[in-house]
Amino acid sequence: MSSETIAVACDHGGYDLKLALIETIKELGFEILDLGSGTESVDYPDFGYALGHAIRDGQATRGVLVCGSGIGISIAANRIAEVRCALIHDALGAKLSRQHNNANVIAFGGRMTGIDLARDCLKVFLETEFEGGRHERRVEKLSNP
Repeated sequence: MSSETIAVACDHGGYDLKLALIETIKELGFEILDLGSGTESVDYPDFGYALGHAIRDGQATRGVLVCGSGIGISIAANRIAEVRCALIHDALGAKLSRQHNNANVIAFGGRMTGIDLARDCLKVFLETEFEGGRHERRVEKLSNP
């Protein structure tokens, strides 16, 4: 079993997909830090920020976010300097977000992405390493505007 902890968070629009993705994370042998929420209406920025702070503070190494579209929660998470959150719609995007951008958070739209596709993308995201090399300088610029 991996000692790596993956933080997960969602708003009410992403709750069902989050539950399915937690199963996938567990199947892959990772620890889970579940930051909420449930089915009651909440504000997505609160959960994007909570996950970003968990990454920043070392409670988790990577994260998974879900809101209705994935857009708002990913914007919120990316406000935290230590987060590189990628809104993903396909497996190639998941792979490249890791290889080229060293993304440490993946976001999905619970109303936009089917469960099977999201699970496939998450698996690719968690199993893909950052290539470094020519991408290192570019990723560094993301943290130092």
